[in-house]
Amino acid sequence: MRRIFCTIFGFWLCGLLVAAAAETYQLTDGTSITGDVISYNDNGIVFRLDVDKYSPRVPWTKFTQDALKKLSENPKVEPLAEPFIETEPAPERAKSAEVKVHEVSRLELPPKQSLFGALFSSSVGLVALMLIYAANIFAGYEVAVIKSQPMAVVIGAAVVLPILGPIIFLSLPLRAEPVPEAAAQPEAAAQTFNVPSAAAPVAPGIHIAQSSWQKDAPPAAGQAAAQVFQRGQFTFNRRFFETKFAPFFSMVRRESEKNLVLTVKTGRAQFVVERISRIATNEMHVEVAKGAAKQEVMVPFAEIVEVQLKTKGA
Repeated sequence: MRRIFCTIFGFWLCGLLVAAAAETYQLTDGTSITGDVISYNDNGIVFRLDVDKYSPRVPWTKFTQDALKKLSENPKVEPLAEPFIETEPAPERAKSAEVKVHEVSRLELPPKQSLFGALFSSSVGLVALMLIYAANIFAGYEVAVIKSQPMAVVIGAAVVLPILGPIIFLSLPLRAEPVPEAAAQPEAAAQTFNVPSAAAPVAPGIHIAQSSWQKDAPPAAGQAAAQVFQRGQFTFNRRFFETKFAPFFSMVRRESEKNLVLTVKTGRAQFVVERISRIATNEMHVEVAKGAAKQEVMVPFAEIVEVQLKTKGA
């Protein structure tokens, strides 16, 4: 009997100690809950109220801020309770001192003026104008070579009328250079005398028959004499064809140049050139008419014997 009484007293004392160690947590509805935390998860906490009594799971949102802070003192509960603890607003920063902007020295913009005035007023502009002027004179030289015009006249026009002078001469048709005529070799005019036959009666006196020599017929009006360039008198290379026959490099020739016919003779064949399509250091490619179609032929400079430039019908 005495042993039973001691056991009951021991249990009562343990329950009293547990109740004394239990914490009290305030809820948002004004009530409180006292007990030990025995289970917790994302949904809330379960408390042990007494030795054999347990509370239903209390959601985290029902705890006051003080209760949540008290629960967060437990290292195991802190990760779950911390998201529901309201943080204190950060103290307002003191207004920074007013920023003062100091005046700075600025470069003065040049006065507004025309384009040519700006070019002549700076060293860079003067250098640019000199380069353009030199290129204009060189363009006059190239135009004189291509169009077979007097070198001094074209370059002088480029000096006096920059840019406009070379354009004027470039728009002119190709100037054909006269070919020196070969020295005429005198030919003896053979006179034929009719010898009277024995059968025919001969009148007294000497009769001179009509001479068989006749002059060559002059070229028709409006037709220029053909220009002939033979090997030995001229060097056939890229420069020669670019300067002498510039109209034949273009896809479409002008009205004044459409009647020109270029004939190239080689040791193998003779080609009537419609257009010079490509040209290199040692050969050129020309388009020749082959029936209704056109064919491109490669002609080496070393094989060219003669080049003729004439007008149609000449």
